[in-house]
Amino acid sequence: MRILYGVVGEGLGHAIRSRVVLEELVKRHQVHVVVSGRAHDFLLKTMGDRLGVTRIWGWSLAYKNNAVDARETALYNLRGALGGVPRNVRAYFEVVGRFAPELVISDFESWSTVFAHLHGLPVVSIDNMQSIARCRHPRDVYRGLQAEYSMIRAIVNIKVPGAVHYHIATFFYPPVTARKTTLHPPILRPEILGARTSEGEHLLVYQTSTSHTALPGLLKAAGIPCRVYGLRRDLTADVADGPLLYRPFSERTFIDDLASARGVIANGGFTLMGEAVYLRRPMLALPIAKQFEQTFNARYLERAGYGMCAEVLTRERLLEFMRRLPELRRNLEGYTQDGNTHLFAGLERTLATIAQRG
Repeated sequence: MRILYGVVGEGLGHAIRSRVVLEELVKRHQVHVVVSGRAHDFLLKTMGDRLGVTRIWGWSLAYKNNAVDARETALYNLRGALGGVPRNVRAYFEVVGRFAPELVISDFESWSTVFAHLHGLPVVSIDNMQSIARCRHPRDVYRGLQAEYSMIRAIVNIKVPGAVHYHIATFFYPPVTARKTTLHPPILRPEILGARTSEGEHLLVYQTSTSHTALPGLLKAAGIPCRVYGLRRDLTADVADGPLLYRPFSERTFIDDLASARGVIANGGFTLMGEAVYLRRPMLALPIAKQFEQTFNARYLERAGYGMCAEVLTRERLLEFMRRLPELRRNLEGYTQDGNTHLFAGLERTLATIAQRG
């Protein structure tokens, strides 16, 4: 089967997850990926020799002080659209002329979904975001954010509409309220599945935005050994600053530091959160302000007893996390999943059903 796979390019979490699914798909199918942002370079580097990869333009978020900056986001995307829209038109004709897909799979990506509907192709959704709209959630998960919750539910509903099936990756399992929807454990890259855990003294600190300027000072003042990724992206070698060790990004080193960490401090992105849960590393989640999905994930993490949510990070909240690490580790001892087999089996059933329909 010829599959067009759309990957949203905001951050690298979607690309890391999609690479795992793509590795499985290319064993039996022809696949072409359309992807925007930094995710394009990642997938081109890791899989460009086994499938087609076309860069498209997609919306991105701008950050300031660990919050979405609405004004800068609007300006950035308006400027980007000037060259991005023509690029997307060129990509459309490239995909039609050279690949002629029979099916579209979307990881929360709109261009591929629109392409599918224009050509009458079936769409399959694989992501974590659809849980917001296709499940029923307790009120404490969206407490104080009712307006944002309603808005994001509406956006999620129109992002990948009319899919044949929605496969949702999640470490929490709220009641499903929509048809054609299945919940699966988080999609894990093989490097995580093969990681060997150990008991180090450090915290792993990862920030997707360099704008969280208050975090290093809090960590340094608390005297907690930390291995820090993301805040200094220009590094080519480790830089020590008291108890903080700033590290340039290396996948192998990062996973080693994650697997041996006492705990994790990161934003509320789903991919790393799912990896930390699988490796049984408690997380203090610092959701980016005005990004509902991160708060949603972080509150569910705390609700499950696998970590804590700090929508405003204070010294007291940080020290509370350190005190509660043994309790959170005990809670995580009961978490298990069988790699990615649950998702792969569900996806193959969906593809088989589509093939039978012709």
